[in-house]
Amino acid sequence: MAQNKRLIFKVNDLEKDFGSYQALKIKKLEIHPGTIYGIIGTVGSGKSTLLNILAGTEKQSTGTVLYEDKPYETNWLGRIKVHDDVFYTKSPSINLSSKTVEQYIAAKFDKKKNVIQNRYFKDGSFKNLWIRNMKDISVGELNWLGMILACETDPRVLLIDDYGTYFNGNMEKDFRKKITSMNRTLGTTIILSGPSDIYIKHFASVLIYLDHGHIWKIRPGISRNKTSGHRNDKNHRKVKRRDKRRNQRRR
Repeated sequence: MAQNKRLIFKVNDLEKDFGSYQALKIKKLEIHPGTIYGIIGTVGSGKSTLLNILAGTEKQSTGTVLYEDKPYETNWLGRIKVHDDVFYTKSPSINLSSKTVEQYIAAKFDKKKNVIQNRYFKDGSFKNLWIRNMKDISVGELNWLGMILACETDPRVLLIDDYGTYFNGNMEKDFRKKITSMNRTLGTTIILSGPSDIYIKHFASVLIYLDHGHIWKIRPGISRNKTSGHRNDKNHRKVKRRDKRRNQRRR
């Protein structure tokens, strides 16, 4: 008897409308555990809306979104109950917080606060960010802060919007190293979005391209191609060695 495959997210006939404007129309999408996905699309493609729905911060207009085979629950006000093991870098708890960065991190990480301060807020402009109110910091600073919180949290699922948009090359490499380490050592399922695949294609296993709310193509990332190529090379060498031994025996 065939077993059902385990999925983190399962999306069917998803539509999201804002008035007369349709932001998303996705027939089917399956997200497997322990995999890194890239959602690629220009402004208006629907990638942020898709992440908002997967994170539970926004409701779809029609269709089903299942997290581990179950729909999101709602409270008595009709608001979605967000799962604790899903972390979203653009969560309203970050973007709308009236606390300082120090207060927010202390409340979330308790005794780990000093470690995080020394690790990220010790030098330069980030040192001053530590004492600022989160409502007063820029979009780029919020994006950077969301990435820090993502790397220091231990979620089962990590959703990152606008990956690399506000980074320089060194910052991107540093965050990429942390993200891939989470995936390899902890098995974290990671979904990143970006306007281009310039960064994401190097470490995502699956690239999903959106255009005007539709999935128009799905491709493997470079890292997956390299792995597949490496396996093929190993198999090819094994076949050559086996054939060589056979020829020697015949002689």
